[in-house]
Order: sequence, then C-alpha cells, then structure tokens
Amino acid sequence: MMAQVSSRVKINQTAIKRLNQAAIHALEQTAEWIHTEVVQAQVMPRDSGAMQNESTFVDCSNSSNGKVSLVTSTPYARRWYFNPESVKFHTDKNANAQDHWLTDWTDGGKNVNQVTKTFAELYRRNAGT
Repeated sequence: MMAQVSSRVKINQTAIKRLNQAAIHALEQTAEWIHTEVVQAQVMPRDSGAMQNESTFVDCSNSSNGKVSLVTSTPYARRWYFNPESVKFHTDKNANAQDHWLTDWTDGGKNVNQVTKTFAELYRRNAGT
C-alpha cells in the first residue's frame, strides 16, 4: 500500500514581480553597456561623430516585453551597415571603422559571451542575489 502525499505551494507574487523588474532593468543596462562597448571599440564609421554620439541610442520603450534596441537614426546608417561597397570607411577617427559594426556583440560574435555574462551579473545585482 502506498502512502498518500499532499503538498501546498504558495507563490510569492511580490518576489516574482521583483525578479521580473530586475530582469527588465538588467536588459536595459546590458543594452547601454553594448552601446558603450561599440563606441569604445571604435567600430562605427565616424566623420563628425554625430552618428555614433548623438544619433545612436538605446530604445527601452518595449523592455517590459523583453526587447530593447540599439538604434542609429541617421538616414545613411542603414546604407553604411548593409551596403559597405558604396563607402570607403576612414579609420583616422575610429581606428576599427567597419560595416556590420554590431556583429561582435550578436549571435556568433566574438563578444557574445561577454554580453551574456554582463546581463547575468546585472540581473544578480538588480535582484539582490
């Protein structure tokens, strides 16, 4: 004969909400970290610095749904990023200027593990764990 087992689970909604908020904040901070990394790596094409400095920003408007974007709002950014054959990148102001300047921080890029580690550390810090 088998013994009967019963259990009761009580969900701590306050803790779940706090952890979700910590994740959202860590996501936003990670995007800001990537922006800083891109600037410091000097991979964006640069002339006056407007595209890199004033026209590139983190959009957190959808972060509560798990999505943030690093946006470059200049009209020529798309052409320079996706069609570099039409442009000769100067390296006098940004030594590593190139097309696809975000590739190192996306899937398969050489810095993608650091992105994951940065998010995890920021999440732990924000969650207080």
